[in-house]
Amino acid sequence: MNLVWLFLGSIFVNNIILSRFLGCCPFLGVSTKSETAKGMGVAVIFVLVLAAVMTWLAYHLVLVPLHLEYLYTLSFILIIAALVQFVELALKKVNPALYKSLGIFLPLITTNCAVLGVAVINMNEKYTLIESVVNALGSSVGFLIAIVLMAGLRERISRNTNIPKCLQGLPIALVTAGLMSIAFMGFSGIIQ
Repeated sequence: MNLVWLFLGSIFVNNIILSRFLGCCPFLGVSTKSETAKGMGVAVIFVLVLAAVMTWLAYHLVLVPLHLEYLYTLSFILIIAALVQFVELALKKVNPALYKSLGIFLPLITTNCAVLGVAVINMNEKYTLIESVVNALGSSVGFLIAIVLMAGLRERISRNTNIPKCLQGLPIALVTAGLMSIAFMGFSGIIQ
């Protein structure tokens, strides 16, 4: 049951974007269209779960036995970069339209602090491999939910003609993201 609470807590209470504020660059950059947001969310799920497994293994099987724990940031970044390259190549072959629509944001998953952040959180919380995977899966599903909700809201907002000119574009997106974050704070009492 503990894994279920960890999973749900990672999605709603400790949402990687709306509670921890990690991964805001792709959240604001890719959330203009629902289809692109879904593609980015699925790519992040894939990369984040694989990164959690690979970084946990690297940390516990290589860095700790060799007493090189201080190199965790560098090694995590290298692992994530390699995984993103793999996802980019696979997506280019499987779905070229989505690959093209994601554009520069797909390579930016390498520097997406949400991916590195979850790996570091897993390490700092001393999660087991299974707990790390569950936390990564929950965090990435939370990312997907947040980015798809934001894309849906931004699509509706873009059709609204009553928004003052000074708030159009990024300013109203930031206000919307802030309101979404406040809404997600309502989950904070449910799971500790």
